[in-house]
Amino acid sequence: MPNYDEIKKKARDAFDTIADVSVEAYKLAEEKARILARKAKLTAEITRERAMIRRAKINIGGAYYDLHKDDPAEPLKQFCDDITTSLDIIAVKQSELEDLRKGYITCDEDSEDCECAPDKEEEPKE
Repeated sequence: MPNYDEIKKKARDAFDTIADVSVEAYKLAEEKARILARKAKLTAEITRERAMIRRAKINIGGAYYDLHKDDPAEPLKQFCDDITTSLDIIAVKQSELEDLRKGYITCDEDSEDCECAPDKEEEPKE
């Protein structure tokens, strides 16, 4: 029959083993957390740089359009024409919107082009 000192020594050895495993698990978790934090930081920095590139490309395109809209290089001519067409459409629609806001014109609800006209449903024939 084991005596009290042997049981105490086995318990202490078991406790030390558990403590060592716990410390190792803590160190491993700490390292994994550090790696995850670094990954998150790098991902955020990459995302921020990509956004900066997108803004720069948009600004380059806008600057190119402003400088060369009347005589763009051939590969970019269609893009410039599309932008000019869209800007013209926007100008017309903004003018109409301003007129509506000022009350100069009213919306003709019977017109097919009127956005506020209710959807017309055909009445069922009997």
